[in-house]
Parts: sequence; C-alpha cells; structure tokens
Amino acid sequence: MLSWLLDPLNYEFMRNAIVTGILIGILCPVVGSFLIVQRMAILGDVIAHAILPGLVIANFLGIEIILGAFVFGMLSTSIIAWIRAQSRVKIDAAMALIFASFFALGVSLMTVLDTRLDLHEILLGDILSVRASDIWRTSIVALVILLLIMLFYKELLFYTFDKIGAEAAGLPVNALHVGLMAGITLTLIAGMKIVGVILVVSLLVGPATTAYLLVKELHWMMAVGAGLGVIASVVGMYISYYLDLPSGPAIALTVFGLFVLALLFSPSQGILTRSRFMKLPKH
Repeated sequence: MLSWLLDPLNYEFMRNAIVTGILIGILCPVVGSFLIVQRMAILGDVIAHAILPGLVIANFLGIEIILGAFVFGMLSTSIIAWIRAQSRVKIDAAMALIFASFFALGVSLMTVLDTRLDLHEILLGDILSVRASDIWRTSIVALVILLLIMLFYKELLFYTFDKIGAEAAGLPVNALHVGLMAGITLTLIAGMKIVGVILVVSLLVGPATTAYLLVKELHWMMAVGAGLGVIASVVGMYISYYLDLPSGPAIALTVFGLFVLALLFSPSQGILTRSRFMKLPKH
C-alpha cells in the first residue's frame, strides 16, 4: 500500500502536478462558494470561455497571455452586467449569449491571426507539463486571492446574501462586485494551465456544491469545499497515473464522484439518508 502511494512521487512531473493541483483544489472551491450561494455557478463557465479571445490576441501581440485573458474575462462580466441593467434580458440569457459569442470570437481569431495556441491544450489543459515556475505563479495568485477574501470576508458575506442591504449600509457594492469578478477570473486563469479552460469550472463549482450539501454556513462551505478540492485533485492524479487516463478529466470525474456521494449520503440532505429519516416511526 505504501509503495502504491509513493511510487508516483518518484517522478518530478507528478510531484509538480500534485502540488499545483492541491493549490488549485483549495483556491477554486473557496472562490466558487460565492457563485454557488448567489446562484450564478454558470458564470464561471462563461468567464472560462470568454477569456479565449484575450489569450489569442495576447499571443499574437507577443505579450503575457494572462493579461489578455484577464482583460477579456473582466470585459465579459462587465457586458453581462450592462445588458442586465439596460434591458429586460434576464441574467441567464445574457450569460448564455456572452458565453457563445466570446468563445466563437476566440476560435475565429485563432484562424484569422494564425496563432500557435493549441485549442486542445487550452480547453483540456496539461497538468503533467507544470513546471516550478507555474507552481510559484499559482501560489502567488492563490495567496493573494485567499488573503483578500480573508480581509474582506464580512463585507463579501453581506454583499453576497443581501446586496440591497449592503448598499444601504454604505458598503462599496460596485467595488465588491468588481473585486469578486477579478478573483474569479484570476482563479480560472490560474487553473487553466492545470485542467484547462473547461474543466477548471469543475473544480470551481463541484467541491463548493458538494460542500453546500454538507454544511450550512459560508465559511464552513469554503473550508469543506477546499478539503474536497484537494482530495479530488490528489485522487484524480493517482487515478490518472495508474489507469493511464487524462489527468484533467480524471480530476473532474473525481469531483463528480464526491458530489454523488454527498447527494446520496449527506446527513441532512442526502437522498438515501433523508428517505430513511422520513421513514422513522414517530413516538
């Protein structure tokens, strides 16, 4: 058993992948918890696709692709908010429109600008190619975002559950919104290298949703979600190693497996445990 656990660690690429997976496994659920409680989980998927044009343009201009991705990620959320404020269009429709349009723009630009970006790698990632520099970059992004969430937790909590009340109390709700969107965008960009633009959404939403079935308070949701994210990342890497599966999908499927377990067996909300509790005789 011990050799089964230690053998993959003999390889540097596995050690790098597991360390980076742990970092993303902690960061994504913490940030994603805000999306879950605001019922805007699909926004993570929208931003993940919307950053593609920024990646293409930045690559074509020879500048840091993270900068391009961040600009277009923030632009997508701004346009969604603008459409919602200026029309009768509901937010889900606005998000779906931006999702498809920005992604289509990105794919078109890849052809027009003839960039060397690999769409397959962008979408699915390549965690096994993570280098020490990627670990440091991810560590800095995670540390900054988690520190800011810790510092402004009370304000974010108030804003998340009662935006009107937060505004009435004098909180800078616009700044909180921009800051939260920036945190989500940076989290997605950090995870893009590891599991790809599409599958990073699984870590952003999956562990937080699973934690939502297990606990009631937001701070516990973040903590449990982070723990589940770490478990999913590590277990997914071991499954990938021993079953020779793609690492990103292995992690995403592990995330889903943990969600199914919580859905069935959560002490308070599990389908099977809830049914059993309802059948208990009354005294």
